[in-house]
Amino acid sequence: MGTGFRPRTGEGMSLLGILLLLLLEIITLCIAPVEDRPLVGGTLIGAAAAAFVTTAAVLHHSRRTVREARRPLPEVTDGDWFSRQDLEGFPMEAVRPLLRAPDAPSLNRLYVAWLFATQGHDVPWLIHHLDLPAEAADVLVNAARSSPNTS
Repeated sequence: MGTGFRPRTGEGMSLLGILLLLLLEIITLCIAPVEDRPLVGGTLIGAAAAAFVTTAAVLHHSRRTVREARRPLPEVTDGDWFSRQDLEGFPMEAVRPLLRAPDAPSLNRLYVAWLFATQGHDVPWLIHHLDLPAEAADVLVNAARSSPNTS
């Protein structure tokens, strides 16, 4: 399997729905009386067009969601974005070695991850949404769980 493989149940259900609709249309058209076939055929074409539009909308929405999720986070500019109270309990000594690693996340990204960790987000969530290394996310979540300021 490729690296981008993720099951998309919405897309799969839409495809199965269209295939089922197509099968039902063929059966309906075959059993309809000959004089009613133009009316039945027109109705079935309308239903197929509606199913196509619905499926296209589902596919467009899922692709847009994936594209937006992959958009890189902007780097934080100079300035204090976090108060002392926000960062109380931040495990600076534990993350300091992680900041020296190649491709290390910025300190501001770790601060944001800390805020999310103190709000109850777990390691996989931080890795996925903030593109953090697993080790950094694990350090922050464990420290947040033991912090008395955790919500």
